Amino acid sequence: MGRTTRFIALGLSGVILLYVSLGYLFGQTKQDKPYKSLTVYSEVLNEIQQDYVDQPDLHLVTVGALHGLLEALDPESSYLSPREYADWKQESQDRAKGSIGVSLSRRGYIFVISDLPDSPALKEGVKEGDIFISIAGFTTQDMSIQQAHLLLDGPPGSKVKVSLVGHRSLKPRDVELTRAIVPRPALLTSKMEDGIGYLRVATFDKGSAKQIRSKLEQFKREGVQKLILDLRECSSGETSQAIETARFFLKSGTVTTLRGQTIGTKTFSAEPGKVVWNAPVTVLMSGSTAGPAEILAAAISGNHRGDTVGSSSLGMASEQKLIPLQDGSALILTVGIYYTPGGKAILNNGVDPTVQVPPPNSQQALLDAQDIAPDPTPGKLPAPTDPVVKKAIEILQGGANVKQAAQTAAGV
Repeated sequence: MGRTTRFIALGLSGVILLYVSLGYLFGQTKQDKPYKSLTVYSEVLNEIQQDYVDQPDLHLVTVGALHGLLEALDPESSYLSPREYADWKQESQDRAKGSIGVSLSRRGYIFVISDLPDSPALKEGVKEGDIFISIAGFTTQDMSIQQAHLLLDGPPGSKVKVSLVGHRSLKPRDVELTRAIVPRPALLTSKMEDGIGYLRVATFDKGSAKQIRSKLEQFKREGVQKLILDLRECSSGETSQAIETARFFLKSGTVTTLRGQTIGTKTFSAEPGKVVWNAPVTVLMSGSTAGPAEILAAAISGNHRGDTVGSSSLGMASEQKLIPLQDGSALILTVGIYYTPGGKAILNNGVDPTVQVPPPNSQQALLDAQDIAPDPTPGKLPAPTDPVVKKAIEILQGGANVKQAAQTAAGV
């Protein structure tokens, strides 16, 4: 950095300090904390400029600070630089965009929540829980979910190289994925023993609720008396579709509540006229149950309509707002959080099952959970030995006694 640039930067910092100081002196009490934080940021910036071992790139420092600021709020909020935002807008408008077919989240690192059936990722052995070390040669350290998708998505037929660490092995492996247009996954249905119907939902895309309603009505015509609703590996889609689906099961009560500083409080209630399924229902869930699926699972258990079986969901149910900035960059900011009928925030907390399989007695049990009770392969019906399905069948067959025994074994 030249002396002139340094002088300008220091001058701008001085102006910021003056503005912050005046705002702090004359601002309202509710603004005190933001002004104090800005003062600290300006002080740190000055120290970096004056004492850092090398001449810093102020642009990179600022971009890094903005990324960190947004990602410190929650996993779903992020900052897009002008170039990233331009790429994001371009890809959003591209209906022929290819992808590798995964849902992603971030909890200190970018990892796979779930695969879509017949996706390039699934075909190459990329599974739930796999951690991305690098994407297209870029380290994922400090990378946002949106940045990761920008690198993973692209023209159908093009390739992207990634480095992964699996949940069973700490040894990185390199994989080359060929992007493709992944077809919308179909609902999976089956009839099991004792008049039990099985319905698996992979995503709550537009139109999913209508399809689910049709399947429920078909089950009724076929004499199905009990239902297993499998929401494992279901981590994407539209919240409205999950809320609509919940109303197929609830005669009364609250489906969910959305709360935010600027959007206020919105309560979504059951609508008796929309009920389709009055018979018993049990919901399957896991750590790959996220977003809209969490709202549905919480609505069923929170209104005591049925049991939820498996392990705790991820904790993603929230609403984001895109906020363009003057320099061409943008914020993706969480503006609302969905709550369970009992008033628990789903974001970061997840939804706990009423019956746990397997019981998470230790951190190691959580790490080994997929080995004990794996989610079924996307796009496939579960194996007869699937322990979560077996427990759900036992509960539907045995009622309260089986449920109580399962809760006691799990230490609930």
